[in-house]
Amino acid sequence: MKSWIVMTLGWTLALPLQVAAQSVIPSDLPPAELARAAIEQEPSVVRARYALDAAGHAGRRIAASPYEWTVGVDGQRRRYDTGGDSNEWAARIERPIRIGGKAELDQSLGDATERIARAELAEARHEAARALADLWIDWLAAIQARDLAREQLGFAESSVSAVAGRRRAGDASLLDLNAAQADAAEARRQFDATQVQETKASLRLRSRFPSLVMEPPRSLSEPVDLEWDEAQWRERVLVESDTLRIMQESLRRAELTAERARADRIPDPTVGVYTASEARRSERIVGVSVSIPLGGTYRRETMQEALKQVDVTRAELERQRKEIELATVEVVNDARAAPGRWRLAEQSTQIAKENARLGQRGYSLGEGDLQSLLLLRRQSVAAASASLSARVEALKARNRLLVDAHLIWGLADE
Repeated sequence: MKSWIVMTLGWTLALPLQVAAQSVIPSDLPPAELARAAIEQEPSVVRARYALDAAGHAGRRIAASPYEWTVGVDGQRRRYDTGGDSNEWAARIERPIRIGGKAELDQSLGDATERIARAELAEARHEAARALADLWIDWLAAIQARDLAREQLGFAESSVSAVAGRRRAGDASLLDLNAAQADAAEARRQFDATQVQETKASLRLRSRFPSLVMEPPRSLSEPVDLEWDEAQWRERVLVESDTLRIMQESLRRAELTAERARADRIPDPTVGVYTASEARRSERIVGVSVSIPLGGTYRRETMQEALKQVDVTRAELERQRKEIELATVEVVNDARAAPGRWRLAEQSTQIAKENARLGQRGYSLGEGDLQSLLLLRRQSVAAASASLSARVEALKARNRLLVDAHLIWGLADE
């Protein structure tokens, strides 16, 4: 009854996330098929995939044990005092045998080794997905920053035209014209800088994900509020955490290693059969041999070390769990507050942009002074930059939650 209640609560918690996952995937991220293809070819994922193949061989090696058959042959010549010699020989084959359930423990250890490698591959994909989401948004933000800088450059050049017109009418000084031209030159410099930043962002993305088809949407999407509360996000991220899965499997392997060391306090016997020919081939010998090493301090200390390693791994698991919980809470709080900050910044941007437009229009009609116009333009630039930064901050926080919760790009299917 208790297990049924726990299962029901789990489904109640997970179902809204699973159902809504299809509708919350941001439209400005690459589609799943393109993202998955790029992630699978990311260098760290390729390395982890090879490591998984190696772990499969390691697991089978552990399950098989290092024990092998040993074949021995002895030959000798015996001289009798009564005269004559006897050519004699002996042959044997022997092998240590695992007892006390050690074979089953080795099989479990091999399976645990492979499970750890599989979880590490999933973690590599998770980290690659997080990097892809961040680098993609950085690239789109660089494109939008370039567009904003181009718009401001056009505004500054229009101001130069307005000042030149007033100077021809005798209503502006050469100093005003020089100031407007200097402001336009600074706008040109900022535009060139944004072009460089866009190129750098593109190169970073292509360098990490060379196979990714880079087709940007028209613009960055608008930040939206989180649909779920902090407890739901925290629970989902913990359940889907590949880091915790690695540590859980590592703890299981440490426990199995301790059990194996405890079982190894009873040494494995070496069992063999032998045959020999002696006394001028008049004697035929067939027998069975058994040898058992005598365990001592080495085996006891090995077991104690393995037991302590279990405590170390358990403590590390708990430490990482707390770190993930804290990091998730911080990201949830950022993602919850960021859309509000962006809305305020966007409101300020629209006001500053309208003020700059009105100021330029008024200046063209002979109203106002140049310094006020330049100040309005700089305020517009600062507000647009702040709005873009707030938008990027909000999108990155939300995307990180989606990646950590394995709600996009099929990460939950691993």
